[in-house]
Amino acid sequence: MLTRRDIEERELRLLAPYATKSRESRGRKHPEAEHDLRSVYQRDRDRIIHCTAFRRLEYKTQVFVNHEGDHYRTRLTHTMEVEQIARTIARMLNVNEDLVEAGSLAHDLGHTPFGHSGEDALRELMKDHGGFEHNRQGLRVVDVLEVRYPDFRGLNLSWEVRESIAKHSTVHDHPEPTLFSPDEFDTGQPSLEAQIVEGADSIAYDSHDIDDGLAAHMITPKHLESIELGRMALDHFKARHSETDSHLLRSQIVIFVINCLVTDLVQNADRALTEADIKTPGDVRKTGRSLVSFSPRIQKMKSELEGFLLERVYHHYRVARMSNKAKRFMAQLFEAYVSDPRQLPFEYQEWAEQAGLHQAVCDYIAGMTDRYAQDDYMRLFDPFERV
Repeated sequence: MLTRRDIEERELRLLAPYATKSRESRGRKHPEAEHDLRSVYQRDRDRIIHCTAFRRLEYKTQVFVNHEGDHYRTRLTHTMEVEQIARTIARMLNVNEDLVEAGSLAHDLGHTPFGHSGEDALRELMKDHGGFEHNRQGLRVVDVLEVRYPDFRGLNLSWEVRESIAKHSTVHDHPEPTLFSPDEFDTGQPSLEAQIVEGADSIAYDSHDIDDGLAAHMITPKHLESIELGRMALDHFKARHSETDSHLLRSQIVIFVINCLVTDLVQNADRALTEADIKTPGDVRKTGRSLVSFSPRIQKMKSELEGFLLERVYHHYRVARMSNKAKRFMAQLFEAYVSDPRQLPFEYQEWAEQAGLHQAVCDYIAGMTDRYAQDDYMRLFDPFERV
């Protein structure tokens, strides 16, 4: 039977020298005895999976609102895809898979209902009250908003997983780590494991938004011929298959894109680690750039793909209509609760006394699923709806 000490010893013996080791964790905000059988990051992963905010991801929008179809991605399925891709990359680079898994599962816990339009709405509503950014909100979730333990608020995750949440940066995310906790988070590069989560998140976005865009008929394989990565995927399929089944073609395009991006990311990261002579986790932090990135050629193709998706999918009139609708009624929810806090559930009325009214209302709305936000809107504004 493997114990925690056995796991720690195995990490020291087998992982790359620049990998983050469980035994070397900076620990937790609230002192706790570690589990006898699970490493610190395995325990973090389990706490994340069992928390309320993680379950709510099932009914939070990725691009398409959940009720539009059963097969479109939600925040939960996106998170699972990120975790799968990130663990694959971590294994190839021989770093700490448990830390990568925990960081992947936690990276979207602070997301609002209705995807980035919901975040935009709360950012505007909170601009004079401390602001809103979903990575910072994710840290609030794991530090104070989850209530599962008698001795402290939050999940009391390790420093390294909390850092991964705070410093998560992609084309969609631009965190300011100093806003989270200046005494804890330096401005250097995060761990290699956190950088892997960022890369996996970016790959998952690109690949599944192609898939959902094709499924929703917002884009077609013909449209993909206008971009280099799309042409490569189509040529790869045509060279191996005579069938023209649209579902098979769509799946194979997504598989090709994921394989292409993951392979390039791993190979480029391996070169970067060697060229920078990275020997320790400290060396990773001292670099002035991310070591987990794409080669210039693939990055150019990836940027072209993301511009294509922005124009064809994210700016599609169906997405725009739902986004604007979501912003309008999230603003109305926010204003209703701020104007009369008695409408808040009792626990959030009490929380407002500690966190401040605007922050408590923000915490409440940010934690909602799409469906709950829609129902709450009806309860507040429809005179015939039961409250």
